[in-house]
Amino acid sequence: MGVFSESVEVACSPAGQPVRLVWGNRSYRIVAEPVRWYQRRSWWVEEQRAELGRGAGLVDHEIWRVQIQQGGRSQVRTLDLSRQGNPGRWRLIKVHDAIQSLSA
Repeated sequence: MGVFSESVEVACSPAGQPVRLVWGNRSYRIVAEPVRWYQRRSWWVEEQRAELGRGAGLVDHEIWRVQIQQGGRSQVRTLDLSRQGNPGRWRLIKVHDAIQSLSA
């Protein structure tokens, strides 16, 4: 498992939910229902001052947990993505350990 920040390209459904992403020049599809939550950020450490009228994205990060797969037979991986700001910049912030198949 790794925690870091790397830019990724994300294609979203009309409802704004991730459906595909490009990471490391490879294209992946989302293979399970993504989960979204908001996480408080320490804006006072990252920003020297908050501009008047700027609030969206200042206090909270929008985080999505997605499960991705390249092609139809590759390993499924779980990633946490952060969507930042109105232009819709996406950052990969965490790669989870590989998911093991639960076949019995």
